[in-house]
Amino acid sequence: MAQKKSKIKVKNVKCEYRVNPLGIDHSRPRFCWQLKADERNVHQTAFQIQVTRNDDSFSTIFWDSGKQNSKQSVHIKYDGPPLSERTSYYIRVRIWDQDNNRSDWSSPVFWEMGILNTESWGAEFITYDPRQAEKKEEQACFFLRKEFSAEKNIKSARIYCSALGLYELILNGSRVGDYYFTPGWTNYNQRLQYQTYDITEMVRTGENALGVSLGPGWYKGELAWEGQQNIYGDQPAVLLQLHLIYKDGSEEIISSDETWEFSPGPIIMSEIYHGETYDARKEMAGWSEPGFDNSKWGKVNVLQEGKEKLLAQENEPVRRQEEIKPRELIKTPEGDLVLDMGQNMVGWIQFTVSGQKGDRVVLDHAEVLDQEGNFYRENIRSARQKITYILKGSESETFEPHFTFQGFRYVKIEQYPGTVELDNFRGVVLHSDMEVTGDFSCDHELINQLQHNIVWGQKGNFLDIPTDCPQRDERLGWTGDAQVFVETSIFNMETALFFRKWLHDLKSEQYEDGRVPAVIPDVLDKKVSSSSGWGDAAVICPWILYKHYGDQRFLAEQYSSMKAWVEYIRDQGPEEFIWETGHHFGDWLALDSEEDSYTGATDKDYIATAFFAYSTSILKQTADILGYVEDKRKYAFLYENIKQAFKSRFVNEKGVPRIETQTAQVLALEFDLVAGEKKQQTADLLAELIREAGTQLTTGFLGTPYLCKVLTEHGYHRLALKLIKRTDYPSWLYQITRGATTIWEHWDGIKEDGSFWSADMNSFNHYAYGAVGDWLYRYVAGIRPHISNPGYGVFSIKPEISNTEEDFNHIEASFESLYGKIVSGWQKMEESIELTVKIPENTTALVRLPADSPQQVREGKKPLTTELPGVNSIQHYSADKPEEKHIILNLGSGEYYFSCPR
Repeated sequence: MAQKKSKIKVKNVKCEYRVNPLGIDHSRPRFCWQLKADERNVHQTAFQIQVTRNDDSFSTIFWDSGKQNSKQSVHIKYDGPPLSERTSYYIRVRIWDQDNNRSDWSSPVFWEMGILNTESWGAEFITYDPRQAEKKEEQACFFLRKEFSAEKNIKSARIYCSALGLYELILNGSRVGDYYFTPGWTNYNQRLQYQTYDITEMVRTGENALGVSLGPGWYKGELAWEGQQNIYGDQPAVLLQLHLIYKDGSEEIISSDETWEFSPGPIIMSEIYHGETYDARKEMAGWSEPGFDNSKWGKVNVLQEGKEKLLAQENEPVRRQEEIKPRELIKTPEGDLVLDMGQNMVGWIQFTVSGQKGDRVVLDHAEVLDQEGNFYRENIRSARQKITYILKGSESETFEPHFTFQGFRYVKIEQYPGTVELDNFRGVVLHSDMEVTGDFSCDHELINQLQHNIVWGQKGNFLDIPTDCPQRDERLGWTGDAQVFVETSIFNMETALFFRKWLHDLKSEQYEDGRVPAVIPDVLDKKVSSSSGWGDAAVICPWILYKHYGDQRFLAEQYSSMKAWVEYIRDQGPEEFIWETGHHFGDWLALDSEEDSYTGATDKDYIATAFFAYSTSILKQTADILGYVEDKRKYAFLYENIKQAFKSRFVNEKGVPRIETQTAQVLALEFDLVAGEKKQQTADLLAELIREAGTQLTTGFLGTPYLCKVLTEHGYHRLALKLIKRTDYPSWLYQITRGATTIWEHWDGIKEDGSFWSADMNSFNHYAYGAVGDWLYRYVAGIRPHISNPGYGVFSIKPEISNTEEDFNHIEASFESLYGKIVSGWQKMEESIELTVKIPENTTALVRLPADSPQQVREGKKPLTTELPGVNSIQHYSADKPEEKHIILNLGSGEYYFSCPR
């Protein structure tokens, strides 16, 4: 049968969530792609993948999947011959749709395998002579170098590099790659990433020089608030292997070994927390170029360090994202010159200066000004966040730091030769290079600013790991913060690889008995661990990632960790399935806490048992998905026992929680711990408690993320809207009225009189309360994944729209799923509600419209019927309350424009 003319295209082919990845170490990598069609209701029915080896012309096929009858277009495993390390493979895809239309082949993309075997590492870890590091400069950075010759024509060249510490690569005087803070922060005792660089165009025929700048970073530098140093080791080192492939087929390898040389460099102090001191007078022109006089350099030491813990880069690297111009130059009442960047940001200041040799530029960084308008840094605690640059005396000098980052909006210029001009300063924003996937906007400008603040909180705290805050002497991967925010983070940016790497570290740091440290990587030496709501990140995070990406590998790789956590709780011997042992943070920073306490009023045993039930419920479902029949039965039984015990201990004779706090009701509803009509009674009690508090929230870290969600789900959407739109304290928007550009740690970080919450713990960039962003996407805009068909192959668009004065008048939201962009937008007109929906090819959406019957609805200019392209079915749902009447449409891919009566 003849093929029909193609009107469908395959686009955005990726390998392991990446475009053209270099140096991966998956033996069976997976692919995904998107479809583009010029008509509605397009579905894939079959696909074909072809792979070639080092050949983008596809003249010789290495693997051909053949035509596979499948609708799957995400997470398709390579199923060909074994893959060779350090080899490039090209892939192209074509598909067939429901009408047997066959697409053209996609544009070729590639992936390249990294070093797969420990035995393939011939390089050694090399380091400077520690006797060269004076005590006062023990956090100095060192240069290492090696010259080599490339006498033949180069076909390709790759560097594979890692470090104990942080490194920058320089080849022939130019920086290699655009990664920062490499090799990233992992559990260095067990896991150390390496990066792969394509330097083919940088290698010269003839003489070349390799340079490495090596800093202490997270490996050796100070971490946490007790001033700990050398947590992983006291000697930074670099591991490097350069492979030159010549056009004649021969290969040459240049490795880090005892023949390299080292010298102290101009970075005389570098610390993640404390900043950097750079003495430009100590620069050595041409040090990373061939022919440099290295007669005063020393020979490196070889460090005996195992290579079995090496692994290819798992997450997206940290990159420069954007530059911000200072908004204004302020002279404070105390006389300080302060730059206002206009945005609480994470990264550093790049500046240009002219002056005499020995002149200094000294910059201090802070998040806020005090109530008098003076520079305020007490909440930064012991983190100095100071940049010092000593001029060499040339006509114009431009500098930016290397191995440190600051969290700041305001920059105090303590020293600067000459006149301070705004044009001489730029804020460089750095974070993990995650693709932006979501956007939310509405007719309420403060809510738009809230969304902005949520996103910038994520930018500032997703620098290689999910930190709690990016400025003070902490900046740690707190598990509780990560688990409450993970769902919101997925809407804003693609975080699949970011969390995959972090979860691997969590699993590696877990105790043998299943306990989970409170921070990952664990630099608190397991002093703080196993709190409910924090340790549950081991279970909750993989589950949320699975829900949004449809990737079973999150569950499969983390299953033993998830199971170990639940078994740890069980092994604590909770009486009658009530978890009442151990240390718990409780509803952290809740407003119903006692004076001088960080913990809210909700009983810790109640919270612990609720999370015990929730994690067990997830584990039961995970076992079912992965086919672990016995575990499914086992954890289903455990879950029912926990629920019954919870009911006996914590639910009163009326069927609602005995503990009358907002968080208690929220957790009971969210974790399904009350059933039937008692659910509504619990929601009624929650609403009553909120009203009794003056229509204000009192929830903390564990209750707030679910608060608006459970209100909306149980008929109190109007109350949720009142909470989100409040501008007085306490509320999300109160912070914005006080000038916030990120989410605060405390509801009242700056009090109504302008004074501060206690300086010992008062971050102004702390994303946890930004978890409300999930509610904006999933309920206000209505974009919701289905756990029964995860990853948005089938999803809902069910926006909450009401005619109340609290509601929005206009919403526009989008989310870039693995299948393509989903759009949900609605606007209230004088007599109608207009809805815009976009559904990606190869997906199906259930769309809810606020209408009594299909006859009231128009799609475009036509009446709504199943005769319209893409409208597969229409279901009408009646209700006693007019505002609850609606219809559900089953829609295929395409763009739709609906008009419903208001």
